[in-house]
Amino acid sequence: MIITKSALSAAAMTLLMGTVSFAQGGGPVPGERVDANGMPTTRSTPAEQAETAEINKQVGVQNAAADAKAAGDNAKADADNAQFQAQQQQYQGQLQQNQAQQQDYQDRTAIYNSLQSRYAAERAAYRRGVWPNRYVKWVIVERDAGLIGERVQLITGSRVGTVIDTAHRPNGNVSALMVKLDSDKIVWIDAGDVRYNRADGIVMTNLNRADLRHMADERI
Repeated sequence: MIITKSALSAAAMTLLMGTVSFAQGGGPVPGERVDANGMPTTRSTPAEQAETAEINKQVGVQNAAADAKAAGDNAKADADNAQFQAQQQQYQGQLQQNQAQQQDYQDRTAIYNSLQSRYAAERAAYRRGVWPNRYVKWVIVERDAGLIGERVQLITGSRVGTVIDTAHRPNGNVSALMVKLDSDKIVWIDAGDVRYNRADGIVMTNLNRADLRHMADERI
């Protein structure tokens, strides 16, 4: 039997059209469920397909927004944690520094107490001038950060050195000032031999220059 080329082309076109018709919602295939009108019930209509696409699009947008929010929350949590860790490290550093300063205060106070005990009689014999009336009541009691770096002067007004540290009694009150004389020697001056005018930033001692030099030569 001879089939012409035209017949083959016609058959191919018929098959293609049937396939397109099926893809666009043609008749049911064997085993497919149909409704009362004989139309397949398992295929989506164009409207349903469009609605599904829109829902999928909305879900995608919502998921992207949720992912972005989660990423932002994670970044903020990481930043907050990093800040907290930095603050903890700073606090620990300040705590250690404070402990070291406290130990340093204790060590310096111990040195002063040893000097005071050893040279008590000698220091009692030092010559002390009379306080100007306005300075009599300006005694140093509590630790004052402003003391460090203040210049020290005699009753005569002559400057002799600079305060570089303080010693303290068990109750925390100042017991003495460590002063670096202008000659670069170090001397401890008892709090009773010092007055402090906070308003003018003047630290005054009633000891004389010669006794201060002698005190600077004291050794434990």
